[in-house]
Amino acid sequence: MLTGKRILITGGAQGMGREIALEAARQGAEFVGVADRNAEGAKETARAVEALGVGAQAIDVDLADAEQIRGMIDTTVAAAGGLDTLVNNAGIMEGAFTEDPSFEGLPEDVWDQVFSINVKAVWLASKYAAPHLRASGRGPSIVNAASVAGMVGYVSTAYPASKAAVIALTRTTAIALSPDVRVNAFAPGSIETPMSAGFLAAAAPEERDARLLGMTGAHLIPRFGTTGEIAKVVSFLASDDASFLTGVVVPVDGGTTAWRGHREQ
Repeated sequence: MLTGKRILITGGAQGMGREIALEAARQGAEFVGVADRNAEGAKETARAVEALGVGAQAIDVDLADAEQIRGMIDTTVAAAGGLDTLVNNAGIMEGAFTEDPSFEGLPEDVWDQVFSINVKAVWLASKYAAPHLRASGRGPSIVNAASVAGMVGYVSTAYPASKAAVIALTRTTAIALSPDVRVNAFAPGSIETPMSAGFLAAAAPEERDARLLGMTGAHLIPRFGTTGEIAKVVSFLASDDASFLTGVVVPVDGGTTAWRGHREQ
């Protein structure tokens, strides 16, 4: 349970971030900050949290801007009276910015965009949050969004490299902030989100089955994961039930990293 926790979630406008915010509210959080550059989506999530009887605030933030990240932390602390948990959930993929995300075709500026959001913003948010987390008397923690793409080889280039960096950053941050603040990560497989749905819908009808298998074929559990399943793992890592866990990366991947195979159907 997250009873009494004051929580900030980046990328909270939709998908996993929205469900993490709602699960935190259901588990008794005192306050949920919802940060996203999609200001209207963040407001929708905040309203849904408030409908569950929990204080919330939407925060419009561009995670590529260091001063806006600092402002995001300051705004949350001022609204909530402190900060107990930071969930660095926001992330982007290179395919959103280029038609050629291949190793040789990937533009340098797209590489930089992916690393700016997926890695640098995680470091900066954690850095600016650290003094407030250390001052918390409510079991402070950071939970980072990694990916199975950072644990095994993937065809794309920048995204897997950025998520491998998040895994390393999770461990170094756990060392830096110990023993005061626990720092862990979750590593999703293919999750049913608006992003994954859009990727699937973009395929030609005759290619859709192959694309679906490409997204879920490495899962021993033969389906997409759900945002609710992710949110429950994140909530556990942020809770006092995980009080002896730090520097840990938890795969939530339907068994992807348990084998070297790929289902044929």
